[in-house]
Amino acid sequence: MKAKRFTYTALGLILITVIGLSSAGCKKFLSVDPAYTQDADNFFQTEEDYERALIGAYDLLQASFMSVWIGEMASDNTIAGGESVFDTQGLHQIDNMTHGGVNNELRSVMRWNYAGVSRANYILEHKDNIDFEGKDLILAEAKFLRAYYYFELVKFFGGMPLIIDKRLGVDEALQVPRATKAEVYEQIETDLNDAIAVLNFGAPAKGRADRGAALGLLGKVYLYQNKFDQAATTFELLISSGLYALEADYSSLFTAANEGNPETVFDVEYSGLEGGSYGCLVCLEGNAGPGFQGIRQYNGPVYGDGNSYNLPTQELYDAFSPIDPRRDATILDIDAFIAQQANPGDITYAIGGGGHTGYYNNKYIKRQGEIGLPDNDLTSPVNYRMIRYADVLLMAAEAHYQNGNTSQAQAYVNQVRTRAGVPGIPVNSVEDIWNERRLELSCEGHRFFDLVR
Repeated sequence: MKAKRFTYTALGLILITVIGLSSAGCKKFLSVDPAYTQDADNFFQTEEDYERALIGAYDLLQASFMSVWIGEMASDNTIAGGESVFDTQGLHQIDNMTHGGVNNELRSVMRWNYAGVSRANYILEHKDNIDFEGKDLILAEAKFLRAYYYFELVKFFGGMPLIIDKRLGVDEALQVPRATKAEVYEQIETDLNDAIAVLNFGAPAKGRADRGAALGLLGKVYLYQNKFDQAATTFELLISSGLYALEADYSSLFTAANEGNPETVFDVEYSGLEGGSYGCLVCLEGNAGPGFQGIRQYNGPVYGDGNSYNLPTQELYDAFSPIDPRRDATILDIDAFIAQQANPGDITYAIGGGGHTGYYNNKYIKRQGEIGLPDNDLTSPVNYRMIRYADVLLMAAEAHYQNGNTSQAQAYVNQVRTRAGVPGIPVNSVEDIWNERRLELSCEGHRFFDLVR
């Protein structure tokens, strides 16, 4: 589903609106002539209204790029990079672990995900307004989305204020106490189990959640809580469906042309046809990641110029065996690449003052032929692979290993390695699985949270 703009854009706008009305306190400003024919409380009158609201709830998934950046920069995989250490300073603080209670990027993660929660709640608040065929699927997708947004919040911040089935207003934002981490996880599990009971395998439209997506997310939620029995059972339901497979060519996994391949469990959909601005990154319809992670002032073949953020480290590069094709598919060694071209002397690029490693994120990078409009730094059409089958296999391997089923764990790890074109390994510890996750999933936003676990 391609998300479009909805009736409100973020939690901040909701709060500004509510505060503005309540503080005015004057009939002159509360009386409207002619009166509104539709407002938030009587919006849901047709099936199309529910569909439009669901699009709005999906829309906040497009802010996932920030979670991906932080999930790598806060780890040993990448550095912040950029034009200078003052360019997106909050990312540099996170990279150096010098951030405190006030950090612009972490504030964005909180605001954007709560805006997603509020949009999902808006649908569920009005779930009984009318009946129509297919409404149960819309409500199930809304629960999947609410579970995802709360999972992002609990991953980053632990226990958070838990608001269910109503929009976030001033009272909720300022007065609802912080729930425990366990309470947030319990709500996430409830929402995902409710969604699984209704959703079918196979999404009704590209980019929408189905049962496989909900199972993949629920298994991950269990794994993050060390509920290994439930995690293994949940992942096996997805694996045994037979609907997913590892894509043969690892290097093609992250191209716009290869979206929706059999490895796709759930993608965040992006468009290169609609823009936004640096002043409102959450307003973008394109993926900001590839442009931000592109090569600064690059002039040459294959790639496009970008902002040199989220740069892989030498340590990550050295973690790969030289015979592992995933190394070069994941990490672009810019100088080695230029040296291999027919006209290396004609290829130029610049180094940003925010740090330079010589490496770039080759999974999500601006490429010629994948450049959006109007500001191609901000509007890449490349989808974010939120849940892919290789990740599911490695999470299942971890759950099985922790349950004592080492043979199944090893089988799943080596299934992933075989696809990559490297020999299998014995799995003698959970660290072997975690290391394989780093090799398979680096630069996709998972590393920091794996280290935390």
